[in-house]
Amino acid sequence: MILRRSTAMLHSFSLSTTTPKLLSHFTPSFFLCTSALSPRIRIWLNQSYSRRTRAFSSAVVTASSPKNTGTDTFFAEDTVSWQSLGLSDRISQALSNAGFDRPSLVQAACMPSILSGKDVVIAAETGSGKTYGYLVPLIDKLYGARHDADNDLEKATVSSRTFSIVLCPNVLLCEQVVRMANDLSGDDGRPLLRVAAVCGRQGWPVNEPDVIVSTPVALLNSIDPKKHHRSDFIRAVKYVVFDEADMLLSGGFENHVIRLIHMLRFDEKLLSRVNKAGSENPVEPSSDSVSHFDFEGEEDMQNESISEAEEMSEGDVDAEDLMEETQTSPVKRKDWRRVRKNYERSKQYIFVAATLPVNGKKTAGAVLKKMFPDANWVSGSYLHQPNPRLKEKWIEVTTDNQVDALIEAVKQFGSKASDHGAGVSRTMVFGNTVEAVEAVANILQRAGIECYRYHTGLSLAERAESLDDFRAKGGIFVCTDAAARGVDIPNVSHVIQADFATSAVDFLHRVGRTARAGQFGVVTSLYNESNRDLVNAIRAAGKLGQPVEAAFSRKRSFRNKLKKRAGSNEAGQISTAEFMV
Repeated sequence: MILRRSTAMLHSFSLSTTTPKLLSHFTPSFFLCTSALSPRIRIWLNQSYSRRTRAFSSAVVTASSPKNTGTDTFFAEDTVSWQSLGLSDRISQALSNAGFDRPSLVQAACMPSILSGKDVVIAAETGSGKTYGYLVPLIDKLYGARHDADNDLEKATVSSRTFSIVLCPNVLLCEQVVRMANDLSGDDGRPLLRVAAVCGRQGWPVNEPDVIVSTPVALLNSIDPKKHHRSDFIRAVKYVVFDEADMLLSGGFENHVIRLIHMLRFDEKLLSRVNKAGSENPVEPSSDSVSHFDFEGEEDMQNESISEAEEMSEGDVDAEDLMEETQTSPVKRKDWRRVRKNYERSKQYIFVAATLPVNGKKTAGAVLKKMFPDANWVSGSYLHQPNPRLKEKWIEVTTDNQVDALIEAVKQFGSKASDHGAGVSRTMVFGNTVEAVEAVANILQRAGIECYRYHTGLSLAERAESLDDFRAKGGIFVCTDAAARGVDIPNVSHVIQADFATSAVDFLHRVGRTARAGQFGVVTSLYNESNRDLVNAIRAAGKLGQPVEAAFSRKRSFRNKLKKRAGSNEAGQISTAEFMV
């Protein structure tokens, strides 16, 4: 939207004679304009949503349990404490030291299941506290196990150490998880556990960590079958977390994740064979048995192909994370059939996502149902829909007024900043492509509005610097969807879609950057004729208080309809390529 004809617009739009300042506060305001729904979308949205909590599996826990009798949509009720969830006094004190006095609804719902050792799927809205929801109980369990081993010198061997791995789609999220884990410290100010990132330029840590946070490719490189520590690694891993699970289970990550799950579950396979043979004393698989595992020998069992996931765009992911070449032997296209087999559990698996569609055989949610049929599912109260603390403004634009509308959106909330009194304010402006982000940034700067840039065209160091400055100083942050997933930036008061999201999933992740952790926020969405069907579907679901799952549609008919509409627009409208999921 912004990219097309942006060069000419830079010289033609009218600017205020005064130089706008960076946003420091904002006053929420709500605008709503109506538009007619197409018959097809009206049919979709009239479908019954009688069960707000979807039956993901036989064991489902909603984020409203324990029941919150007040009006708070983020925190659990006052009677719920960290100790009441089953956490130790030490970890409860560490949370208090870090400024976390109360658990969120999602944390209260998922922590008991994780502490019980069951496999858990956490599907909850952005900003609901999912990261600490899985980190805290795992740190508690690992801390207790480590100190028990340290107190028993006869058992305190390297091979007896257990640890957790957390898989994330990119380096940014890995570093964020490490930072959050290190914030949990004891009375001496030192982190409770050793947490290390294995990604980017960070290789395998010298000291044995308790938690390893990595991307799938980087972890595969580090546990190459030819490396001596592979067998010890497989046996020592007891807890496996897949953060942003819907992305990891599809698209460019799929092959690597399937390979990792095969490797991690091989000792479970051996354990199942031993128990099936009638052993009265089940034993853990030995290091020798694991070391003789022929990973490539299993490829003959994986001859079905899975089509590329239609919901996620690899353009949202750091190219360095996807294009990094594994040092392991070449991997053919794999499928989930072999992984779905049920074995005796020697590890705990936790899957975390803010969007987790279950409709369709190849969606991430459907795959998890088959892979882990006994897992407990924790569903957020506002899964797949904007939370009630969010105010939305919708503006239909054309090529003639889109630049003015963008600048007005940035100025409007900045001019009312002093009325809100929220301290440093932060605004995120989204574009769909690197080129669009650069065009938006240039437009704002010509209007006298300073801003940060964030996209995959910049180096990791440049992106890290922009993100750190934005966190510390506030202001305007112009970015692609590379900053839409999992990034925890405090007090983002305003999100602007200069380019409207290309899918409902991307929309949810973008708007989830604000109104987080019990706070309020505003979203301004600029859209045009080519976006109208998707916008209408999202807005209609919002008016009815329903999830936007109808707009997720994996069916190509919906996407083709959008692309056809985009292609038939007059010159000057958004290009068809920008509509592709």
